Amino acid sequence: MITDHKRGEVACTQCGLVVAEAVVDAGPEWRAFEKEERVRAAPLRLVVKTDMAAKPEHGARWRRLARLHRETLHGYERRLAKIGAELKRVKECAGLPQHVMEEAEALVKRFFEVVAGFPPEVVAVAVLWTAAKVAGVPRPLEDFLKCSKADESRVRKAAWRLKEVTKLGGKLSIEDYVKTLAARVNLPAPVVKAAVELLEKNKRVLAGKNPWVSAAAALWLASFKKLGLLKALAEAAGTTTASIRNAANRMRV
Repeated sequence: MITDHKRGEVACTQCGLVVAEAVVDAGPEWRAFEKEERVRAAPLRLVVKTDMAAKPEHGARWRRLARLHRETLHGYERRLAKIGAELKRVKECAGLPQHVMEEAEALVKRFFEVVAGFPPEVVAVAVLWTAAKVAGVPRPLEDFLKCSKADESRVRKAAWRLKEVTKLGGKLSIEDYVKTLAARVNLPAPVVKAAVELLEKNKRVLAGKNPWVSAAAALWLASFKKLGLLKALAEAAGTTTASIRNAANRMRV
């Protein structure tokens, strides 16, 4: 068998029988001609077919053509198109960078069977939440839920399935959570350093706890419980002040 990425086919080299179509090339996609500027990126489209957006001013003939185009999509492609539209909408609402969007699309293509049973809005939020962690720019789940009508419990279940299959959760350090929260509430570098040291000292106590709550508690303690900071940290971490206080009480300063 040979894979022809140009045609998107897997064919037999002896008889020419095509055994698979619409194959996605998951290899590098060069976007620059200079060697130093070349980056590895995920494919940018979930559905290979060209989207046909029909507007009223295009006329009845164009709208009929667009409807025929949608009807010729396979069930798999139709579902990918819905997920892709929801990904784009949530990405723009949450203000995520483009490389997170590309990572999310790559996750959908690679592990579609894992999240196939969930609604498109649930898949979009779970995948973007996971992709943000993988890309090193973690965000609280609440940042995505406020941009979607997805059920939180189903989003967490879908994200858990992705984590179990991909084993991506171990690539993120607690320092990333601390830096993200510190940037949101404008805390200086010395406070960030002290918070990371606190978390390292209390690693056993905080094992298995919500990393956003633990990071917020460490930043609050590192800033010597600055007045007004607790509420700001709770909003940035998408949690409550009571949760941060409880985590701080468990930590040894």
